[in-house]
Amino acid sequence: MNKPFRLDEHRRRPQPPLAPPPDRYFEQLPTRLMQRVQTSAPSPAAWGWLSALSAPVRTALASGVVLGGFAASFLLSPPATIQPVATASLAQVSREEMVQYLLASDQRVTLTDLAELPGAAQSVPAGTLQASPDELQDLLDTQPTEETYL
Repeated sequence: MNKPFRLDEHRRRPQPPLAPPPDRYFEQLPTRLMQRVQTSAPSPAAWGWLSALSAPVRTALASGVVLGGFAASFLLSPPATIQPVATASLAQVSREEMVQYLLASDQRVTLTDLAELPGAAQSVPAGTLQASPDELQDLLDTQPTEETYL
């Protein structure tokens, strides 16, 4: 177990802590630093012409380089392959298997989830679409309803 630290048990430094600085040290410090820093003349490099341009021209040039790089990368990239949508394979799954899958999962499917889905192309024979309003009402009346929806 560590011994508790008490500040009163430790000696303080004697005053003054350090020797005073030499005379006029802080007045001479900026000039000494400036003498040590060597100013280098701009070297005539390959990019020297860029500094001769005005700021708007350099900005326009930089924008053109970025836009050109983007266009070149877009044009030189290989074409993307689009994967086909698996709607045909979903149509082959039986309704009972879908119901069992949805009942077995932890997340429940709500009516709003189903309402947001786009309508899938159904392979319904054309003969079943010729129902009269009375037949539709009779079929709807025979469907069991839960009391929570009433």
